[in-house]
Amino acid sequence: MIGDVPMGGDNPIRIQSMTTIDTMDTMGSVEQTIRMVEAGCEYVRITAPSIKEAQNLQVIKDELRKRGYKVPLIADIHFTPNAAELAARIVEKVRVNPGNYADKKRFEEIEYTDASYDEELERIRKKFTPLVKICKEYGTAMRIGTNHGSLSDRIMSRYGDTPLGMVESALEFLRICEDLNYYNIVLSMKASNPLVMIQAYRLLVQKLDEEKFQPYPLHLGVTEAGDGEDGRIKSSVGIGTLLEDGLGDTIRVSLTEEPEAEVPVAQQLADRYVNRKASLFIPELKHYPINPFAYNRRLTYEVVNIGGHQVPRVIANLSNKEKITPASLFSLGYHYSVPLDKWNISDMACDFIFVGDRNIDFDIPGTLGIIYNFGSWLNNKNSERAYPLFTGVQYLNSNEVSPHLNFVQVQLAEVTNDLVTKLQSDTTAVLIILTSNDHGLAELRRLFVELIERSCKTPVIINRSYNMLLMEQFQLYAATDVGGLLIDGLGDGVMLDVLNGVSDKIVNETAFNILQATRTRISKTEYISCPSCGRTLFDLQETTAKIRSRTSHLKGIKIGIMGCIVNGPGEMADADYGYVGSGPGRITLYRGKEVVKRNVPSAQAVDQLIDLIKEDSNWIELQETVKI
Repeated sequence: MIGDVPMGGDNPIRIQSMTTIDTMDTMGSVEQTIRMVEAGCEYVRITAPSIKEAQNLQVIKDELRKRGYKVPLIADIHFTPNAAELAARIVEKVRVNPGNYADKKRFEEIEYTDASYDEELERIRKKFTPLVKICKEYGTAMRIGTNHGSLSDRIMSRYGDTPLGMVESALEFLRICEDLNYYNIVLSMKASNPLVMIQAYRLLVQKLDEEKFQPYPLHLGVTEAGDGEDGRIKSSVGIGTLLEDGLGDTIRVSLTEEPEAEVPVAQQLADRYVNRKASLFIPELKHYPINPFAYNRRLTYEVVNIGGHQVPRVIANLSNKEKITPASLFSLGYHYSVPLDKWNISDMACDFIFVGDRNIDFDIPGTLGIIYNFGSWLNNKNSERAYPLFTGVQYLNSNEVSPHLNFVQVQLAEVTNDLVTKLQSDTTAVLIILTSNDHGLAELRRLFVELIERSCKTPVIINRSYNMLLMEQFQLYAATDVGGLLIDGLGDGVMLDVLNGVSDKIVNETAFNILQATRTRISKTEYISCPSCGRTLFDLQETTAKIRSRTSHLKGIKIGIMGCIVNGPGEMADADYGYVGSGPGRITLYRGKEVVKRNVPSAQAVDQLIDLIKEDSNWIELQETVKI
């Protein structure tokens, strides 16, 4: 119970977000909270980094209640047990971070014996027990929220920067709560890398079962997801995959935008599961041959440039166009230069186009393959880089195939013994798998299991089609359905299409952004950018936009943009460079985990970040990114 709004069990997936206003700005916090509630927020989190902010939570709460808003408030605590103990007497829930509630992070590696480790746990117990007792007395809920970016030196020294370390960090605190008979608890395992986040939540649930803990509700979120479509897709890969696994009771989508902009995104992710009924058409699994706690890509043959050690490929569907011209390829990453009579190829240029029965009467770019329906391919089989698409029945019965590459489009029910037998001996075949099942991810996962259990090493393209979706819905759903498979090492390519007004450009970029979010194919700069909160020391939205405008052409570079020191250095362990607020108007620059420059004036910090990238020879001028 969090105030009057219960979580977990058969309750709906709850939506929450966090204020970005300074907590000492009472009216600003109240007005922003009201905007969040009116956008659909069911819980509101407010940072309380010290006693004075914790005290002001009462003033904020009183003003909200006076205006008729009873939304449960959550105090966000880092480093300060005394602030937590005060806040727990005021608000409906406190969030503690086990990585820094009782520890100061110094990035030290410490050799622990079992005895010295137990002494550390006893120290934590003494520091944490008063808060647990207050929460019991006042009926206050608690989130034990592990963050990949702020694991304690103790956890890092014993478990490393791993999902297991994240889980153990939470369980140390959870064991204290259960010893004190306190169970009004929510758990979270947040990370900026969706793969780490997913593995940590899955492992947490496994450990809760193994050690016979209560089945606690889960708060889902990808930290520092960024802004725009990148932030939405990255969040959907992490949150959506776990929701598809049946895990998750409340959602916070962390975008570098106003908090009320986060709420509709979270709501759309949750709404997919409101009326979804159990599927009767997917055969039950007796054994799952994929390790859900570690990434291993499914072993396949390499067919032309698909499968094996090749990056996942992107196929664009142009089969519904009345006529395909060179201009049709402009939105797919290809631009024709008339003066040079050459194609310019971007880093987000699709690898194949499916044209169905349409004709191509122009010279195609040298990196592009054309896929025809089998009947039309027979008329184009002598064309360069032209490949057939068979139905399952056509493939089994045809004697005429491409000597190089043959696509076979099937659904789960069509994966027969005869089909698998033929595929096993055909090193030119690539499957395109599709589904119309409401449980599409589950059905396609079941199809992959069928192939794995039969030792079939045919590469697989994941094909998802959607109808009547708005652009943002399409991005969220595709990131869930495709990203959830790629995260488990399943899939050698992506083919997306939408039967409505979503442009070819958006569809193509979404495919590449999903591959980027799952880190299976890097095609552009990645930004690890936190949402604003009351601790933020500069305008995150404006600064992120400024850094993105100067660096977005740097393919494969990861840049962390953090508003304060709380999670900054830890989350940026995964970044190449970091830009962290260290005081009003002051920035600290990082190379990986290493501090390079402290207290840089914010007016100079972006230029000095770029100078740092140039020092490492990782800078290229914008015009150099165009390939001809």
